[in-house]
Amino acid sequence: MADDVRALVVREPGGPDVLEVQTRPMPEPDAGELVVEVAASGVNFKDVYQREGIYPVTTPFVLGSECAGTVTAVGPGVVDVSVGDHVATASGAGTHASHAVVAESAAVPVADGVALDVAAAAMLQGMTAHYLVNSTYPLRAGEVALVHAAAGGVGQLLVQLAKAKGARVVATVGSAAKVDVATAAGADDVIRYDDVDDLAAAVREIVPEGVDVAYDGVGKATFEASLGSLRRRGLLALFGAASGQVPPFDLQRLNPAGSLFVTRPTLDHYVADRDELLWRSGDLFRAIASGELRVEISGRYGLDEAGQAYRDLEGRATTGKLLIVP
Repeated sequence: MADDVRALVVREPGGPDVLEVQTRPMPEPDAGELVVEVAASGVNFKDVYQREGIYPVTTPFVLGSECAGTVTAVGPGVVDVSVGDHVATASGAGTHASHAVVAESAAVPVADGVALDVAAAAMLQGMTAHYLVNSTYPLRAGEVALVHAAAGGVGQLLVQLAKAKGARVVATVGSAAKVDVATAAGADDVIRYDDVDDLAAAVREIVPEGVDVAYDGVGKATFEASLGSLRRRGLLALFGAASGQVPPFDLQRLNPAGSLFVTRPTLDHYVADRDELLWRSGDLFRAIASGELRVEISGRYGLDEAGQAYRDLEGRATTGKLLIVP
């Protein structure tokens, strides 16, 4: 039926095989909500953690939290958004669907000159990169940043934003092909962590005094190298765990290593304020529209191909952003 919605449902916690495309009734917006016809929905490790039950969500549920599209209905009390507007969100629920309900407070306007699929690709990863270089550790010209998985979606954006601030970027990647991707994004130095025995030592060959900040979305596989690469009083921003969660850690180790700082930030705490959300998304869309920031979309998958999208993401064989296109 025309009023039905196709949606990607997690039947029970598990791997990509628990995903199933189902037909559901068209949602109705409650107060303060929008219904969005989804043009594209982002594929993220947050989805993996929810699907696996690491981030508990009652099953069955529709997967996906990031999308961009066109507003088709608005609920009572919505004042700043109208039917036909183009919006995007990184804080939705059930966005891997032809239509999704999004809170007005979580939706941002998509700037003219920014395609909807690019907007969807930029929201979570772009605002993550934005808060890391502007707020978690505000990078300054002349400082040195270590960026792991620099050929990935967040990694490429981190490299570009760090270079725009005048910082030097030491990037790590996992294959020869990804060296070119990180270099094209602007990295000054690129290390293949699959090609060295001691990653921290490789970093210190380039920067003997250590880096000012390590932006680490890989987690378990790179955590020790990130710590070992920091200068005195340097900061490790552990913003993800693509290789697995970091085991329990003895804080006393930070003392002899140089009075180091470690933080485990998440995007929600950097966009909880509406003004901050609009600042970050607005900065991103302006940079994209002007050509200053390039967002790579490396894969588009239909709902029926979603299982493969997550296998590709979790296999870490991709560069850039993966999208579900309902």
